[in-house]
Amino acid sequence: METKFYEKDKLLLFKITEEIDDHSVQKIRRRADYEMERFMPKRVVFDFDCVTFMDSAGIGFLVGRYKFANLIGAKLEVTNLTQSVRKIFEMSGILKLIPVTTVKEMTA
Repeated sequence: METKFYEKDKLLLFKITEEIDDHSVQKIRRRADYEMERFMPKRVVFDFDCVTFMDSAGIGFLVGRYKFANLIGAKLEVTNLTQSVRKIFEMSGILKLIPVTTVKEMTA
């Protein structure tokens, strides 16, 4: 997972570069929580452009980060959903909770 923080916009962007399953989600969760506490952003965006597989552990991960973002006063969003990830999000109803956005590449 790659992380970028844009100070000007208080935007923390996570580009997930691996499959999200029960095995990988613990590592991703620890990293995301650490970076969110470290930067205290106003917006947190998870980029799913490179995610080829995600199971229900990914839904749990995202709901947990949504709650954590709310605790620190941030808004959580998702972007670049692959077809398979979008289908899982639609079936779970998570898109009613977490908005899909577009993030233009910004300079820090």
